[in-house]
Amino acid sequence: MDGEHGEGPDELENGADGADDSDYEGEPDEDREESAESVTIEITGLSLYTHHGVSEAEREVGQRLVLDLRLDLGETDATVTDSIEDTVDYAEVCQLVALIAQQRSHKTLERLCSAIADRLLADYELEGVWVKAAKPEPPIALTVDEVSVEVWREAE
Repeated sequence: MDGEHGEGPDELENGADGADDSDYEGEPDEDREESAESVTIEITGLSLYTHHGVSEAEREVGQRLVLDLRLDLGETDATVTDSIEDTVDYAEVCQLVALIAQQRSHKTLERLCSAIADRLLADYELEGVWVKAAKPEPPIALTVDEVSVEVWREAE
């Protein structure tokens, strides 16, 4: 079948017209270098031992929380510059979120997520941030996989 439709090994490697596309310098690459691209950073499964909950026992004994974050950076030059200075350091974000979640006890996950979102928006140049906090073993009488709360904030 190689010669039947004009797609032999050379044509498949070089494109349908047989031309070598490896040195192509058309518009897509030029446009990419001239304009920044919109970037979203996602952090999933940040597991922390915290002391949040409605009951005093939850706040005293503590429990594991799992946090997921989505940071909307908007347009950033990091896709072209490959520089950490042009983006958000997600390791730094994880450390900050851990500090926020562990330094103070909140009764509700809503308040915790809100505090995290507000701090991330204050400390980083973001267009928006989404924070989800999940209790994998919530202290309720019925069997559930987890209980979670999500908060979305946009920059003002």
